[in-house]
Amino acid sequence: MKRRDFIKKSSITLGALATTPVVTFASKIENIKGVKSRKFIVNYNFEVEYNDKNFPAKLWNPLPFNASYQKVKLIHFDGNYDNYNINSKNDYDANTLFAEWKRSDKKKILNLQLEIETIYRTVPIYKIKRASKANLPLSKDVQQYLEPTAHIPIAGIIKQLADRITGDSTDSFEKIKKVYLWCASHTFRDKKVIGCGKGDVGKMITQTEVEDIYKNGYFGGKCTDLSSLFTAIARAAGIPTREVFGIRLGKSNFSKALGKSDAKGFATISTWQHCRAEYYIEGAGWIPTDPADITKLELVEGLKFNDSKVQKLLEKYMHSWEMNWVGFNHARDFKLFPQPKEYPLNMFGYPYAEVEDNVLNYYDPKTFEYKITSQEIL
Repeated sequence: MKRRDFIKKSSITLGALATTPVVTFASKIENIKGVKSRKFIVNYNFEVEYNDKNFPAKLWNPLPFNASYQKVKLIHFDGNYDNYNINSKNDYDANTLFAEWKRSDKKKILNLQLEIETIYRTVPIYKIKRASKANLPLSKDVQQYLEPTAHIPIAGIIKQLADRITGDSTDSFEKIKKVYLWCASHTFRDKKVIGCGKGDVGKMITQTEVEDIYKNGYFGGKCTDLSSLFTAIARAAGIPTREVFGIRLGKSNFSKALGKSDAKGFATISTWQHCRAEYYIEGAGWIPTDPADITKLELVEGLKFNDSKVQKLLEKYMHSWEMNWVGFNHARDFKLFPQPKEYPLNMFGYPYAEVEDNVLNYYDPKTFEYKITSQEIL
């Protein structure tokens, strides 16, 4: 798999951080005619706390990848850690900031500042259809996204459901469109679910009769749950698909339900983690989609699925992302480096910390005191 570039020649750059906190990248956002990019300054502030004042601690934090639609600059980095590194040593090349504090009674502090530039991401429908009809063989580096994981089953009832949804379609785009529409219309956002949810598709599908699931299934959860359901069904239908874990950065131009900020572009985003999805068609590449945000729009604005605003977003998110959001990684059921107590890790969209042998609750920022803020440069 091709590694993404977070910091070029990271060992050299990071070695200079102690005396030179500003790092500049030469790469620029991909220019799309008529579409302006957006810039955000994102601050991470960590203070790991524990009942016992004298304790060691470890922290792993997901970092964004660079792509044509999002670029990242490391502006500032400091703290009183005893050891740290930035690496992507895992099966998914997930960019990771690791910090470690030895046993002491000092406060465990780390601060990180990023500049993130994004641009609206879309793949034209005509390009997707043309590539789909060509029926080209899949690239080797995407074939792993046809495989099951511990939380993404693709056999048994999931395969039966995929076959029922896609019917006699043989065209990849027609298949994925049917899966997308079925998932968007047969799921709902369950506000009782903690965080983004666990994305455990095996536990979501409990019925044994595929026809009953197809007609009457109504599955609740948050974005990871719903994106994972979409991913599992799409993979079972033979379409490489993956979740993309990330975080909302600020105001949505479509709805406050999908991101907001104050009048000056500032937002506290500690709990704004959001999981999206991508499907792959050879010749068109990875194509953005987000069935989970359809359900969030419905819940927050009190809309029905057939409402015109919901249908407009449904059409847009078949092949687009609004980039008031930044992506971290596609990692599921894998090992971080260095290896933590919890492995394989279900997903890596949140900061992960350990004290002694205890994994802190990463769904709750107050558990180990982290705060993430975003300031859009207007």
